[in-house]
Amino acid sequence: MQRVKFQSQDGDLFYKSLRKRVNQYFKENNIKKTGNTSMYVKTVVLFFMFFTPYIAFYVLPELPVYLFIGLWVVIGLATAGLGFSVMHDAVHGSYSRKTKFNNKLGHFTMLFIGGTVANWKIQHNQLHHTFTNVDGLDDDIKPPVPFLRFSPYSPKSVVHRFQHVYAWFFYGLLSLVWTTTSEFKQILRYKSRGFYNNRKKEYKGVFSWIVISRILYFTMYIVLPSIFTPYSFWMVLLGFLSMHFVIGVIISTVFQSAHVSPDTTFRTSEKGENIPLSWAEHQLFTTQNFAMTNRLLSWYIGGLNFQIEHHLFPNICHIHYKNLSPIVQEVVAKFDLPYITKPTFRSVVVDHGKMLYQLGR
Repeated sequence: MQRVKFQSQDGDLFYKSLRKRVNQYFKENNIKKTGNTSMYVKTVVLFFMFFTPYIAFYVLPELPVYLFIGLWVVIGLATAGLGFSVMHDAVHGSYSRKTKFNNKLGHFTMLFIGGTVANWKIQHNQLHHTFTNVDGLDDDIKPPVPFLRFSPYSPKSVVHRFQHVYAWFFYGLLSLVWTTTSEFKQILRYKSRGFYNNRKKEYKGVFSWIVISRILYFTMYIVLPSIFTPYSFWMVLLGFLSMHFVIGVIISTVFQSAHVSPDTTFRTSEKGENIPLSWAEHQLFTTQNFAMTNRLLSWYIGGLNFQIEHHLFPNICHIHYKNLSPIVQEVVAKFDLPYITKPTFRSVVVDHGKMLYQLGR
């Protein structure tokens, strides 16, 4: 696997100064960097939002089609929320001070999302958070379908000319693709790239768990409702696909809009050239915030509208990002570095659409 290195002494000074200020904030306010009561309440609310409609399928009389599909949509909304707020923090190790609890919560939540912690840690924690927007290394800008182009360094096809129109539909499919085929392709790719060198037993364990977790996943979502509820297999399948479309659109739009933008920077690993920035500086050039005053949105998407703070401090729980933002902005300004932000969620989505258009031209 081609590697790139970061280099910048000034950038190291920037991050050292920033960490000092952030640590000072937590010390002066006598608060921990992980979750608190509001985080635990959110977790309960999201799981309640998830399980209530699912249980309703079994205990209520047969519902009209629109209500049945509506409940699946609610499950989709809850699943995306759990992914943003609970799984994301747990796998980053920022939900709790206890590593074992984070691991168990991450695995538990992933069962309902349809993913695998081991793959997520490589794709998201290692590759995306280290090599953000570096083509060839950041898997988040490597779409699982050839109809999408997220980087100016990726191969371009004539079909990409229209991706700003159809991308939103394919976003709705990405969750289903991830649950069914992508994870198997990922682990094979990561093995070939050396992530499992001298770890043959671990590789077999992860691969086996992907198979087992998928059996559990489809049993819960397809088999059990088809047998023990008044709905036919085809109705259940329609609801299941509706749920995934909601999850895919929401998660893809939030994650891609934060990085694939006309204002963010892209690089390539093809030539193996070093990046003339520190890792922390690189995050500022490749990441943008949005809708920073929208408290409801921030609650639902796990503070990921504060993407800059998250990328600089992925080990800090998202409930603190809003209060860390002024500190980050102050230190960034002192070092004359960018702090990219969009005023609303609508504006960042429009911005992302413009970038899709540019990448198709």
